[in-house]
Amino acid sequence: MNLPNKITVVRMVMIPFFIAALLIDFPYHQPIAAALFIIASLTDSLDGYLARSRNLVTDFGKFMDPLADKLLVCSALICFVQLGSVPAWMVIIIIAREFAITGLRSLAAADGIIIAASKWGKAKTISQMAAIILILFNNWPFSLFNVPVADWMMIVATLLTLYSGIDYLILNKKVFRSM
Repeated sequence: MNLPNKITVVRMVMIPFFIAALLIDFPYHQPIAAALFIIASLTDSLDGYLARSRNLVTDFGKFMDPLADKLLVCSALICFVQLGSVPAWMVIIIIAREFAITGLRSLAAADGIIIAASKWGKAKTISQMAAIILILFNNWPFSLFNVPVADWMMIVATLLTLYSGIDYLILNKKVFRSM
């Protein structure tokens, strides 16, 4: 297993520790959860960079890297619903989009078509991770000025998620025609 794939696996292993830190009340659990999420999020960029720059792109990485991202983001959002930090409807939209696009990619792969990440998909991921980090930090430093940036960022993330999902479906409608 190459280094980028090991980093992806480490990101997946971090998820239960992140969830535990977020949901179990112990001293400094919130900053620990935030630190774990930030580190896991940064590994997403690192493993992709290493894989491309060192020509270490593998089928395992193509499949597991986006799956690790989805597991990390969805885990955080589901925990936020439990904690009352994010409305369930937003999380449902985000998770539904992830299932739909993963299904689309699976159908395409069966026909030998690879659906690469789009600029909107990347923007979606960045906005989701930014919203999650703001929520983990209780909207700090914006909370000092009573500005709900975390709420706004979650709305932006939800809208970008919806838009990128529609964009993927429209751009790849040929996959459905082959059925």
